[in-house]
Amino acid sequence: MRHLFSILRQILRMQRAALWRGAILSLVVLLMGVSLLGLSGWFITAAAAAGLAGMGAGFDVFRPSAMVRLLALGRTAARYGERLLTHDAVLRALEVLRLGVLRGMLQLAPERMAQVRGAQALNRLTADIDALDGLVLRLVFPLGAGLLALLISFAGLWWLVDLRVALWVAGGWLSGAVPLLWYLGRKMPTPSRRMEAATQALRSRFVDLMQNRDDLAVYGLLQDQHASILQADARRHALRCELDRADRQAGAVLVALTAIISGGGLWIGLDLAAAGMITAAQAAIGFFVALALAEAAAPIRRALADYGRMVDAARRIGPGLGAGSAVQSAAVSAAAGGISCDGLSLRRPAGGMMLRDFCLAVNAGEMVALTGASGAGKTTLLLALAGLHHAEGDIRIAGRSLEDWSEPALRNYLTMLPQRSELLSGTVLENLRLARPDATEAEVWAVLEAAQLGAVVRARGGLDCKIGPRAAGLSGGEARRLALARALLRRPQVLLLDEPTEGLDGPTATVVLTGIRKALPEAAILVASHRRAEIAAADRVIAL
Repeated sequence: MRHLFSILRQILRMQRAALWRGAILSLVVLLMGVSLLGLSGWFITAAAAAGLAGMGAGFDVFRPSAMVRLLALGRTAARYGERLLTHDAVLRALEVLRLGVLRGMLQLAPERMAQVRGAQALNRLTADIDALDGLVLRLVFPLGAGLLALLISFAGLWWLVDLRVALWVAGGWLSGAVPLLWYLGRKMPTPSRRMEAATQALRSRFVDLMQNRDDLAVYGLLQDQHASILQADARRHALRCELDRADRQAGAVLVALTAIISGGGLWIGLDLAAAGMITAAQAAIGFFVALALAEAAAPIRRALADYGRMVDAARRIGPGLGAGSAVQSAAVSAAAGGISCDGLSLRRPAGGMMLRDFCLAVNAGEMVALTGASGAGKTTLLLALAGLHHAEGDIRIAGRSLEDWSEPALRNYLTMLPQRSELLSGTVLENLRLARPDATEAEVWAVLEAAQLGAVVRARGGLDCKIGPRAAGLSGGEARRLALARALLRRPQVLLLDEPTEGLDGPTATVVLTGIRKALPEAAILVASHRRAEIAAADRVIAL
């Protein structure tokens, strides 16, 4: 709840003016609906009474009918304005929240960041933001507008009809709707939360099936994955039925409550009319106002079905909001220099020491190869040197301690190419300019030539050559070289490469490594390697 209230405060603060106008229009819509039904009931009853009394010819039908039309058209216009203002304001506020969550994710610990699956994290974020858009639109505004409309209706019924009718209608809705909504607030969150989890499980399993169906078929697991999808769907359906059942029960109670309150209001009004205290037309007002007030409770009932999703979404994204809003801008001198570490110790995630008291120095213009068996710590060492993994010891870049570098300055000076690099759907030029948006086409062609991709890109239409999702249209080696070209375009002073020629044949790997040295002659280059070509191209080899 704490995170939910925090997010609500942020939304209201970011779009205060628009949301206040929308809240006023929400109240106007409800009041116009109540007035429209009350006036219509009075008009019909008064006209019928005048006809029965033989006074129909003298009854003024024009002004009441004009008011009915005015209220109907005004209610439609107010509803349109309310939807326009509130939806636009909430969507703008949620856009800011989404950016805040993404900034917070950028501040995750490197170990946690490495575990985040991009598509899964984005899908989770999208679902959470979608859940929170109902917080204001379907819960807070209807609840506030409903309570105010109830109070104003009480005053109006007291003035136009009688205090007893006003007390019955307002007191009936207050004493009846509040326990009903409290019951829904207690009953709905758990199945709502479970259904959202089941929906995410179904989506994740289906995506895994579509992306990995070939591997699943090879290992004979296609049917097992299919069965797990059906199981998740069955659970989601069962929870959906549970929510629908509770919603139908609440709807039945709401209908019964409406009948009791409106019927009681009519009974009291008729007694007062029989006693000559009010007219029959006035007695009808209480009945129709009681009917109209049911409109205030209906959206709240539907919103409470998603209340569990809202609370869970707020709990997930609330702590990360604003965590990455502060950006360091302090510049660190980019004086020529390499990278070194002294007394460096790395621990395995499961415990135990991976490296102890390790020392290394890579000078400017030098290429050093790290070799060792899988699990020896090559990749982890590169991550530690790049400031992406916790390490014990002293790491220095260009003679300065790693801790003294601001994040922007460090990333401008040092670039790391991991084993897996993402290429986005788009053109070759768009993918390369992610590294440097201001890069000229001449600079782009230069790094493509260094990565031995110039001829390949020209043969496919040049820099406007399209790349599909997940590097579709490129071979594994071509995708790897394009990611390498993007790293070279950064023109770093320190370049960390994790198996850069994986998937390339020996001669091509040798030419690519030569191109890297020519493209960055003054850079300190550290390569995690197990290939002969990478070892042969290095000035020194260090075995872990």
